[in-house]
Amino acid sequence: MTRALTGTARDVVLLLGRLVLGLVLLAHGWQKVVTNGPGATIEGFSGMGIPAAPAAAAFTMLVEIVGGLMLVVGAFTAVAGVLAALVMVGAGLFVHADAFFAADGGWELVGVIAAGVLILAAAGAGRFSVDHLLAARRTPAAV
Repeated sequence: MTRALTGTARDVVLLLGRLVLGLVLLAHGWQKVVTNGPGATIEGFSGMGIPAAPAAAAFTMLVEIVGGLMLVVGAFTAVAGVLAALVMVGAGLFVHADAFFAADGGWELVGVIAAGVLILAAAGAGRFSVDHLLAARRTPAAV
C-alpha cells in the first residue's frame, strides 16, 4: 500500500508530530534560557567553538522557544520548521558531528528533529492549527 494518509487521520498525525517536535524544541529552549541562563548558554556555545556565539545562542534560544510554540499551535509552520531545521543542522555540524548516537553526544537527535520539522514545513500544519484557521479566513466563501 503506497497511499498517504488523508483527511482526519492525516490531520491527527500532523497535530501529534507538531506537538512532540514543538515540545522538544521548547524543552531545549527552556533549558538554555531558564535552567542554564543566557550567559551560560553563550559561554557554552563559545566553548564549543560556535562562531558568533552570542548571536548564535540568541538565535537558537529564540527559535527553540518561539518556534517550538509556533509548532505546537501550528502557526507559521513552514517558517518555524525551516528555522528549527537550520538550528539543528548547526548543532549537528558544530556540536554533534563526531558521533551518531545521542548517548555519545552524536547527531541522531538533532537529525531526527531537523527531518521532522522539515516534513512539517513541507506537509503543512494540518486542519487542527492556526495556519488552517488563517487560511480559511483568507479564502472567500463560495457563491
